[in-house]
Amino acid sequence: MLDPSSSESEEELPPEENPSIKVKPVKISNPEKVTSDKRKPPDSPGLAPADDDKSEQERIQKEEADRKIKLQIYVFVLRCIAYPFNAKQPTDMARRQQKLNKQQLQAIKERFHAFLRGETQIVADEAFCNAIRSYYEGFLKSERVARMVQGGGCSANDFREVFKKNIERRVRSLPEIDGLSKETVLSSWITKYDAIYRGDEDMRRHSHRSHLSAVSELILSKEQLYEMFQQILGIKKFEHQLLYNACQLDNVDEQAAQIRRELDGRLQLAEKITRERRYPKFVSGDMEALYTEELRASVNLLMANLESQPVAKDFKPKIKPKLTPMNSFLDMGEEGDLPLSKSDVVLSFTLEIVIMEVQGLKSMAPNKIVYCTMEVEGGEKLQTDQAEASRPQWGTQGDFTTTHPLPVVKVKLFTESTGVLALEDKELGRVLLNPTTNGPKAAELHKMVVPKSSQDSELKIKLAVRMDKPPNMKHSGYLYALGQRVWKRWKRRYFVLVQVSQYTFAMCSYREKKSEPQELMQLEGYTVDYSDPQPGLQGGRMFFSAVKEGDQVVFASDDEQDRVLWVQAMYRATGQSYKPVAPTQNQRQNCRGGGPQRDAPVSLLSLERTQRQGVEELISADPCRFDHASLFRLLQRHTLTHRMNDSFSCLGWFSPGQVFVLDEYCARYGVRGCHRHLCYLRDLLEFMEKDMMVDPTLLHYSYAFCASHVNGNKPDGMGTVTQEEKEQFEEIRGRLRTLLENQIVHFRYCFPFGRPEGALKATLSLLERDEMRKLVQKCLEKAAFVNYSQLTDYAQIEATSQAAPAKRLEETMRLGELCMDVLQQNDEHHSEAFAWWPEVMTEHAEIFLSLYTVDMDATLHVQPPDSWDSFPLFQLLNNFLRTDHYLCNGTFHKHLQEHFIPMVVRYIDLMESSIAQSIHRGFEQETWQSVNNGSSTSEDLFWKLDALQIFVMDLHWPEPEFAKHLEQRLKLMASDMVEACVKRTKAAFHSKMQKASKSTDFRVSLSVCTMFNVLMDAKRQCSKLCVLDQGQEIDQQWQQYHSKIDVLIDEAIKEMISTLVSKFVAVLDGILSKLSRYDEGTLFSSILSFTVKAAAKYVDVPTPGTDVADTYITFVRQNQDILRDHVNEEVYTEKVFDQWYSTSMKAVCVWLTDRLDLQLHVYQLKTLIKIVKKSYRDFRLQGVLDGTLNSKNYETVYNRLTVEEATLSVSASEGLQGISMRDSDEEEG
Repeated sequence: MLDPSSSESEEELPPEENPSIKVKPVKISNPEKVTSDKRKPPDSPGLAPADDDKSEQERIQKEEADRKIKLQIYVFVLRCIAYPFNAKQPTDMARRQQKLNKQQLQAIKERFHAFLRGETQIVADEAFCNAIRSYYEGFLKSERVARMVQGGGCSANDFREVFKKNIERRVRSLPEIDGLSKETVLSSWITKYDAIYRGDEDMRRHSHRSHLSAVSELILSKEQLYEMFQQILGIKKFEHQLLYNACQLDNVDEQAAQIRRELDGRLQLAEKITRERRYPKFVSGDMEALYTEELRASVNLLMANLESQPVAKDFKPKIKPKLTPMNSFLDMGEEGDLPLSKSDVVLSFTLEIVIMEVQGLKSMAPNKIVYCTMEVEGGEKLQTDQAEASRPQWGTQGDFTTTHPLPVVKVKLFTESTGVLALEDKELGRVLLNPTTNGPKAAELHKMVVPKSSQDSELKIKLAVRMDKPPNMKHSGYLYALGQRVWKRWKRRYFVLVQVSQYTFAMCSYREKKSEPQELMQLEGYTVDYSDPQPGLQGGRMFFSAVKEGDQVVFASDDEQDRVLWVQAMYRATGQSYKPVAPTQNQRQNCRGGGPQRDAPVSLLSLERTQRQGVEELISADPCRFDHASLFRLLQRHTLTHRMNDSFSCLGWFSPGQVFVLDEYCARYGVRGCHRHLCYLRDLLEFMEKDMMVDPTLLHYSYAFCASHVNGNKPDGMGTVTQEEKEQFEEIRGRLRTLLENQIVHFRYCFPFGRPEGALKATLSLLERDEMRKLVQKCLEKAAFVNYSQLTDYAQIEATSQAAPAKRLEETMRLGELCMDVLQQNDEHHSEAFAWWPEVMTEHAEIFLSLYTVDMDATLHVQPPDSWDSFPLFQLLNNFLRTDHYLCNGTFHKHLQEHFIPMVVRYIDLMESSIAQSIHRGFEQETWQSVNNGSSTSEDLFWKLDALQIFVMDLHWPEPEFAKHLEQRLKLMASDMVEACVKRTKAAFHSKMQKASKSTDFRVSLSVCTMFNVLMDAKRQCSKLCVLDQGQEIDQQWQQYHSKIDVLIDEAIKEMISTLVSKFVAVLDGILSKLSRYDEGTLFSSILSFTVKAAAKYVDVPTPGTDVADTYITFVRQNQDILRDHVNEEVYTEKVFDQWYSTSMKAVCVWLTDRLDLQLHVYQLKTLIKIVKKSYRDFRLQGVLDGTLNSKNYETVYNRLTVEEATLSVSASEGLQGISMRDSDEEEG
């Protein structure tokens, strides 16, 4: 949207040169009336009153001269717009985006901050929140963005593109998700970003506002162009209307004739220059003849263009609906809008007629009955009550409605006719009234018209007529009027100002007894003001006028008060910005010594006759007598200033309408192309020097045009080159080079985040090809110092040389993070512009990092020895550098490695010594309490080894050889430590087993289970801690060394299992040795058998064999549960069970084989059956496979016990008392 105030502010203009413009003197009798009064500066104590008055007068004269120059330029612009025959409005220009201001930037920051605080209803995941947080901290809060907004080169689209570029890099780094493409994620994030950016704005209102604001970027109508250049040159609407009419811009014939006169004048001027040899100073003397030919050729081209125009054009303005001042420029209107018709104007009036009394009724008898009737012509008739002639008083009110602004009211007095043949009552008198809304409201006496035969010649009636004004009737009364389109005769008419709608008003003239206006004028676009009496117009004393392009209507009232009321009512109806001031007020102010109204614009209609002559001279001035080069320089400067201050992020690009007018002006008035571009370059450079953002493409085009022209390449067909053009070009060339060097040095601040898009690359293309690389290299060297200086200022490093080392290290790390951000932003946003010389950008980065090296080395130097707090700094810098193709293993990167290599080696040496000592002390004090997957010592060992390897791995050492050396050393260290752990654990296990009991009271202790777990955990950790990456070449020596560790662990576990199983079998051997006492033929067997039988007669004796068997089965089961519950690896538990079962069955089998020739004692048989049966069942429940369970040893035992059971059941009467191998079979089933 064009801001009307932007064109008025002179403070935004670049410093103007005093153009040497040849303007014909114009006589203005009262200069104060044609210049806007500025506030008088306070008197300086050192200035005398006379000097103060003189400086004030000089200021007024200067403002008057500037004002006349702008008026003269505007006259030429009006003619260019009214009858263009050389240029057209371009349709291929890029649409400019709405620019952001400081308030909008603050609002956007608050919206994103509110989202990060969780105060919005937008649902988002952690990744999106992190992206928004990075965007908010790195972009929105950046000082460079604030400068970009202040420079007027930032739009909402720029903000969106920067965010899109950031998230594209983030999303690419995310892992793939099945069923969700990264394009979908990007689209979703952009949608959420738009929702955050808009906040709670009404989308319909926003879109409507955007549509209106974008209209100025489209093709504009003539009316819109007029209004635009009124704002650019500070021309008031009333002045435009007067100039429009005076120039007859709506008359196509007059405009064509004006062009013909101008072209003829230019031909005569060319002849005069040739005749008097008043050529400009050229770079070569032989260009004078060519200059004349170029002048004639340009005029001939204009003549040809004029000849190609159609003879008739439609210059009639289309009447559009009423527009408010705010959007009148932006609303394009509709082609089908129709003017108001008479039927659109509808008025409705209410009349109250009150008849009070009749006076002078003397010829009637006192007792005669009289009454009155009243009617509004064309309506109904009402009658009063009857009264006696002696007292004709009523006070009766009649109410009427009418649509006539000038109604006719008839009131008649009647008396009753007493004659038999009388058909009607006798009329005694009548009165005709023409009430208006401005008429008196009180009752008045009116003389009645009586019949000729009546004796009451002085008959009067007292009545009141009140006519109410409807709401849509704003003012009414009698005026004289004369116009060009309506009221073409000067005569007195009754006018009504009617409001048809909220934005539409009409001035209507009415006749009596007519509801429709005789003529009407819609007030849209008119400006009303007081005016002086018009000579030759008879009737009316106080004049005022309504002016519009192509029309002027003069009104006159009979008194001053009526004129003031009319002007005020029409001023409110037109919606004009200029407030009319009555001449009496102006005169009163001048008489008091004051100036004119301070904020009131100059009204040319209120000028005196001598002043009007001055205006006529402005309009009729010969264009050939003006220095149009200077006038165009002023016009283009004001146009560019207006464009840079409007609501678009134009970057120096004119709008299509502005390009059209400037092109037409140059063609019509012979402004040389080189001069035009030189002025454009100068204005653009002035804006850029004020930190305003300008598209370098404009500089490139204008500079290339001027360079081509100065070198004689005729880019526009002009072969002549003036000395002034060459000098100005050299001056601008030097300024441009200085500016470009400064922009390249400050490229991060002149082109923040790569915006405007492609601007930096276009800037580099302005440099000379042969010296471009050297210049860019030199500028980037300076840029490194500038960027680092800016960065340190931004970081606000507070740590000094006296600060604590930890504080200095913290500040250095924060500074390092900022340096990495700067380099990453340079790569993302600026590397494409320097793609021609990537090594130059790399050199810039190395210089930048070398400055950081000084601070980094100073900080690392003060760190205490054997302090490892600086490793995060290495990781931070190395993680960035190793991923950069150009900086990896560069100067700074190698310096960083050289500094940290001794620290890494020293750290690993100390860690190796510390871990070895912890193993020695830990196993000496080990309690073998279970901790996670092992003991406290083993857990601490494996954690330290893993942490050390992860730490070194996270260093991502960039030099391959040293990285391989570090990994091999750590793996060897881990192998040695694991070997020591295994040996110490195995020794502790054997020591524990030697102290263990061999009876059935033996239970596997938890410490033994912990030892098993330690070895199993060591085997697991070995595969991670002791094996090199598959990507590395593994030599045979390393492979043998690693295999040795695996074999050591496996043999240790196997040995420990064998030892434990042997302990279990030893318990079984003890049981079997006890059963050997019952062998057949031994004395101990006979004694035991006799003792049991004798005792059974007196007391209950336990079943033979059950006590020993039960004790052993309990021993087996409890140890199985302990192993199952506390040994972590089930595979090794099953190995123990398999070996235990097999060894046990073998021991029983061997014992039975030794007694193959002997019959088992009943006690032996019962005990063995129970032990074998329960062991078989329990080990099967523990997962021992059938192949192991049903071994040959088991089958031998099973068969022997079955035979012994059968033999005993035949020979012994008591039997086995329910214990048999068959029971075992049934239980199995």
